Amino acid sequence: MAAAITASLGGLDVLIIEKASQYGGTSAISGGASWIPNNPKMRAAGMQDSYDSAYIYIETLAGEYFKPELIQTFLEKGPEMVSFFESNTELRFQHRDYSPDYQSDKPGAATGGRTLDAALYDGRELKSHLADLCPPLGDITLFNGLMVNHDDFPHLFNVTRSIKSFWYVTRLLGNHIVSLLRYGRGTRLLFGQALVARLAKTVFDREIPLKLNTGLTDLIEEDGAVTGLVVEHQGQEMRLGARRGVVLASGGFSQSAEKRAARMPHVGGGAEHHTLVRSANIGEAQDAAVKVGAKDISVSANAAFWMPVTLVTDGDETVVPHTNLIDRAKPGVIAVNEEGLRFTNEAISYHNFGEAMIANGLKHAWLICDQTMLKKFGLGAVRPAPIPYKKHLASGYLKHGETIAALASEIGVPANQLSETLEGFNADAAHGIDREFGKGSTAYQRLMGDPGHQPNECLRPLEGPFYAVKLQHGDIGTACGLTANIHGQVLSERGLPIEGLYTCGNEMDSIMGGVYPGGGTTLGPGLTFAYIVGKHAAEQKSKQ
Repeated sequence: MAAAITASLGGLDVLIIEKASQYGGTSAISGGASWIPNNPKMRAAGMQDSYDSAYIYIETLAGEYFKPELIQTFLEKGPEMVSFFESNTELRFQHRDYSPDYQSDKPGAATGGRTLDAALYDGRELKSHLADLCPPLGDITLFNGLMVNHDDFPHLFNVTRSIKSFWYVTRLLGNHIVSLLRYGRGTRLLFGQALVARLAKTVFDREIPLKLNTGLTDLIEEDGAVTGLVVEHQGQEMRLGARRGVVLASGGFSQSAEKRAARMPHVGGGAEHHTLVRSANIGEAQDAAVKVGAKDISVSANAAFWMPVTLVTDGDETVVPHTNLIDRAKPGVIAVNEEGLRFTNEAISYHNFGEAMIANGLKHAWLICDQTMLKKFGLGAVRPAPIPYKKHLASGYLKHGETIAALASEIGVPANQLSETLEGFNADAAHGIDREFGKGSTAYQRLMGDPGHQPNECLRPLEGPFYAVKLQHGDIGTACGLTANIHGQVLSERGLPIEGLYTCGNEMDSIMGGVYPGGGTTLGPGLTFAYIVGKHAAEQKSKQ
């Protein structure tokens, strides 16, 4: 959508095709954050950042996979993109005052401002098009689709203790019930829902055609240039011409079991992998590009951006992966392998935690907490008190043991080793330290912990009874894709741009080299290169 809007504003006639029956894809179910260093929103708030510090930070993380030209372009054009969309579209960003980069102890890292969120949006503005917006994941909503954010949590937690909070929550629920009755879904849109809805409003206002249930089957090539594409809609094949170019932005290959096995070592080694990406993303666009001479998918530090997940069985017996974003960082939590040993710092980012699972050769891990933690913060899909969790015990999702030995028996790890692991962890945690892995040692980790707990927001000894959920490998999008230049043009095997063929988003090889600097690492570069692609295509028209 972002590329289409930019091209349309540049004077081009644009068509968007979407394979799925709803628009929004993985962006719509995401956190909706965009990582843009030195952006105009943070600068307007008086926050300091620089091109040089962001460059050093990315270079430090990416190492041998660092891509200087693409990073230079991203850092130069990212802030420009933010201003462009705020000035010309419905999209509005809000900066986070305090949101440390994920590896906040590295040179060039920032403690806030770089991560932008899409502002809350009223879905009713989409009118009839709201029905076609891909709904949010159930694990980021309450009460049948009500979206809430950090501003709402204090009121939700204090609803029985504060008159102000009681009326706040009453209004929130009342409006949500009205939306359910009238629209069949929530209309208070946050995170990725707000981002996509705001872009979609501009698409519809500009009368850009958006064709659902229309999948790419092939690209049309003439004299070494891409001049159109072949699509399938309701069983009918159609050939569509493209005067200025085709942009491939269909989200990568996360749902292709064959491609995952070929490019993700743990999957090739027999581990289960459960992606959070929408089912339509199987990599057909990348295959079509390779057929017209595009360089095959390259190798980055990681094949995808990792997210540990737990598997929940919903009402119709469908198994659904649930994100494990912040529970790992809370005090009163440890993660262990099949042998009952800790293998990493639980409070590192979801991507880095996934890297640790892979590096340690794990097929799965166990996240263990005590009852104090469970009641205060929940665990995985288990909500905090007073929401009951007996159904999760009954289904086997949540394991329980009055003693650590009993829990070890439930989850199938050696009781002696797990007891020894917990004893060592508790001895350190009592003093607010983690000598083995340094849990709670960075600003990012402490933010993810419990701000009211001292001396270390992430550490507290575990005391029975104990609970556990099984962590599996997962991802939020692929990181290896089509090789492109600084204009988003797809490159051939010889390293030359293929005329008329562009890419952006997770279809494009990660400009970060498969590392994850901070919240919004997929959407920030995705939006930036969508803007770059749309501008470049429009500029080619003006030259002709």
